[in-house]
Amino acid sequence: GDRVWGWPGHVIDIIAVFATLFGLTTSLGLGAQQATSGLHYVFNVPDSLNTQILVIAGVTSIALISVIRGIDGGVKVLSNVNMAFAFLLLLFVFLAGPTLQILKDTWNGFSTYVMDIVPLSNPIGREDDSFRESWTSFYWAWWISWSPFVGMFIARVSRGRSVREFITCVMLIPTLVGVFWMATFGGTAISQVANLGTESGVYQNVIENYNDSLAMFAMFGDMPLTMITSTLGIILVLVFFITSSDSGSLVIDTITAGGKTEAPTAQRVFWATIEGIVAIVLLIGGGLTALQAMVNATGIIFTVVLLFLCWAILQGLRTEPR
Repeated sequence: GDRVWGWPGHVIDIIAVFATLFGLTTSLGLGAQQATSGLHYVFNVPDSLNTQILVIAGVTSIALISVIRGIDGGVKVLSNVNMAFAFLLLLFVFLAGPTLQILKDTWNGFSTYVMDIVPLSNPIGREDDSFRESWTSFYWAWWISWSPFVGMFIARVSRGRSVREFITCVMLIPTLVGVFWMATFGGTAISQVANLGTESGVYQNVIENYNDSLAMFAMFGDMPLTMITSTLGIILVLVFFITSSDSGSLVIDTITAGGKTEAPTAQRVFWATIEGIVAIVLLIGGGLTALQAMVNATGIIFTVVLLFLCWAILQGLRTEPR
C-alpha cells in the first residue's frame, strides 16, 4: 500500500540497488573470465588479470554509450543484434552437430523437467539429502540478485500487455528456448566426448584441466568453421553482458531517481561506471571468491523482500478489475 512511500520502501529500494549492482558485477566478472579464456584459446591473447580488466573496461564503455542513448537508441539495438547472432550460432551448432540426438535430448530434457519439477522442488522426503550441500547457495543468490532489475525492466517494456501475454513471452517461451539451447550445446559437447574420447577438445580443456570457461570454445574446436564460430561466441558473451549492464544501469537509475524513467545523463553515467569499477575491484581483491561472497550477501537479503513481493502480487491480481 502507501507504506512503500515511507521508510520501508526506501529500505527495499536500497536493498534492490545493492542486489542489482552486485548481481551485475558478478556476471560482468565471470563474463570477463570466459571472454578472456576465449581470446586466449582463439587468438592466443594472454589469459591474465590485466586482460580481464581491459575486457571489463571495454564492456563498460560500450554499455555507457548504450545507457546514454536510452532503451530505443541503445539497449534495443544491441539486444536485437545479439539475438540475431545467438540464433545463427544456435542454428549452426544444431545443423553441424548431432541433429537427431539433439532433438531426442530436447524432448527428453523437457519431459523430464515437466515431470520432475515438483518432486525435485520439494525438500521433504528426498533420498538425495546431499542436494542442498552440493548445489551451492551461490547460484540461488545470483539468480535472486538479478530479479529486481530484470523484473522492473521487463515490466517497463511490457506495459500494455495482458497477464497471459506476459506469462507466455517472459516465462514459457524463454524456458523452451533455454531447454533447446542447453540440449543443442550440451548434447553436441557430450557427443564429442563420447565419440572422440580423450582426443576431444572438451575432454582435454574442460574435463582434464577443469577449465569450465573454455567449454564452448573447446566444443567449437572440433566443429567446422572454428575461427568464425569461436569469434562469434566471444562477441556474444561480451554483448550479452553489455545488454545486461546497460539495462541494469537504467533500472538502478529509475530506483535512485524516485521512479523517474528518464534519469539525468550524469546519473546514468555514474551507475554504469560504478558497475565496471566494482567488478574490477572485486576481481583484483579476491577473484571469483570475492564475486561470489558479495552476491551471496545481497541475494540472500533480497530473498526476504521477494517473499513479501509474492504476497503483494497475489493481492494485486485479486483486486485488479478484469
